[in-house]
Amino acid sequence: MQEEDIDDIELTPASVLFPIVLREGGASVLLTQRTEHLKDHPGQISFPGGRYEPDDTSPAHTALREAEEEIGLSSAHVEIVGYLPEYLTITGYRVTPVVAIVTPPFDLQPDPYEVAQIFEVPFSFLMNAANHQRHSLPYRGKIRHYVAMPYQGYFIWGATAGIILTLSKALSA
Repeated sequence: MQEEDIDDIELTPASVLFPIVLREGGASVLLTQRTEHLKDHPGQISFPGGRYEPDDTSPAHTALREAEEEIGLSSAHVEIVGYLPEYLTITGYRVTPVVAIVTPPFDLQPDPYEVAQIFEVPFSFLMNAANHQRHSLPYRGKIRHYVAMPYQGYFIWGATAGIILTLSKALSA
């Protein structure tokens, strides 16, 4: 997002968990599809995560709490390995991506109010620049450009794709 887009917006702190699942066939990234009735980002593909709450002690605490609430992922299966730079959204969030390794086996239970579906995408697919498509759309009188990563019927875009792109660029640097 560009600086002029957020000048008049008070940003809400939030965190997402970037969960990299270690599978025998290769690493994957665990994602969710949000339910259609949600006020913010309905139906979109997202990482587990959400707004900072006063009892949260850190961005990692927020991400882990939200992952447990949204998909039932126990922190016992999660090892935090780092953080990506804050991601500012045009919808008013200052998101801290918390990168973590998730070790199976684990059982997930989606919160039916927030999460329509939980799925995994191969890490190698998401990190491959050949799968990063450029798109554009009109927003508030301007043409906005964004990256999308369509995968088997899922349209990964917005902040989720932007955060994935940040990690992809960091790993290829």
